Amino acid sequence: ILPDNVIRVMDNGRGVPVHTHPKMGISTLTVVYTVLHAGGKFGGGAYKISGGLHGVGASVVNALSKWMKVTVYTEGKMYHQSFSQGHPDEEVKVIGECGDKHGTEVLFKPDGEIFEELVFDYEILLNRLREQAFLNAGIRILFRDKRNENEIEENELYYEGGVKSFVEHIHKTQGVEVLHNNIIYLSAETEAGLAEIAMQYNDKYTENILSFANNLRTIEGGTHEVGFRNALTRVMRDYGKKKNILKENDKLEGEDVREGLTAVISVKVTEAQFEGQTKSKLGNTEVRPLVEKLMSDKLATFLEENPAVGKTILEKALQAGRAREAARKARDLTRRKNVLESFSMPGKLADCIDRDPEKTELYIVEGDSAGGSAKQGRQRHFQAILPLWGKMLNVEKAGKEKVYGNEKLTPVITALGCGIGE
Repeated sequence: ILPDNVIRVMDNGRGVPVHTHPKMGISTLTVVYTVLHAGGKFGGGAYKISGGLHGVGASVVNALSKWMKVTVYTEGKMYHQSFSQGHPDEEVKVIGECGDKHGTEVLFKPDGEIFEELVFDYEILLNRLREQAFLNAGIRILFRDKRNENEIEENELYYEGGVKSFVEHIHKTQGVEVLHNNIIYLSAETEAGLAEIAMQYNDKYTENILSFANNLRTIEGGTHEVGFRNALTRVMRDYGKKKNILKENDKLEGEDVREGLTAVISVKVTEAQFEGQTKSKLGNTEVRPLVEKLMSDKLATFLEENPAVGKTILEKALQAGRAREAARKARDLTRRKNVLESFSMPGKLADCIDRDPEKTELYIVEGDSAGGSAKQGRQRHFQAILPLWGKMLNVEKAGKEKVYGNEKLTPVITALGCGIGE
């Protein structure tokens, strides 16, 4: 990012071709940046994979820019062309020699007549570029912010570990405790495409699954994520039964297996099919069996070779299953017509008369004797008394299955009628 919020993009690849387009009689460079549906993916063979579907990215950026300048380094020469509000200022021309240097440099400034906000958000750009560095192991991205000459911010993004480094970065930034040191990495390539998966479990209770297709984040998932979820549950169930870790009465659901899981799923296919213009969901049917087979074959092998990791994952999943079942039972206790009407209230609850929750109060007292005194001194119309006895559970240190199944707490849950986790 240069002063005045000008973006410079430098690609050290082969560079945009600059020969004359055989059908249009103008340079290919002009076509790519001014004509819709004229990107490199339409020629066949230019890209093995592509995130773009319609060939509009470069030309739309050009159309929405006050000016754009493109320099191509290829075949020992420097080619240059400039544009104003989407229109070429001149034909492509040679402006010098470049030796062995190759690639493309693009400078553009957003048009203030179109955009109300012209200031680029550094963190958004940094996170997007970091994703690309993770998803393409070995590439080096240099990101500089030169808007403040006295304090130039620079980030070099380079990760040889690829998606494995992605999972490691997520856990490091979240500050969580991982359950096993080795990040599970699985990959496979077939005619359907390339699939990479990196996964690791932590001590938290939520799942964090990030899926990508052709380097684009699929926030709504798709066939690759469905294949991953289904295969993960199936593989863990089979492994648990094979090792006698799962008993007959153990009910292991998908959500139990994914508790505490951080996973990055990346697939690359020749003809990506996305649902919606935002490309947030992958629709390629051939990707699901690709991911399922990868998980079934290689994850099962990993667990066989690392039994300690497999046991740790299953123990956490079983604990999650018990907590889920305990929560279900606790929710059953709170199934009341409304907050102040129930088919089965706690036996020792001295309920109030009023049925408006905005006007009523619940007092929790210790023991029956205190309950008796409180009942005598209360305003029966709007004050309810619930005696509890014994030592209460320290819910800060207890697991969810103990909290939801505790006989001291279930009367409170039932009396309040507010549900679980709400």
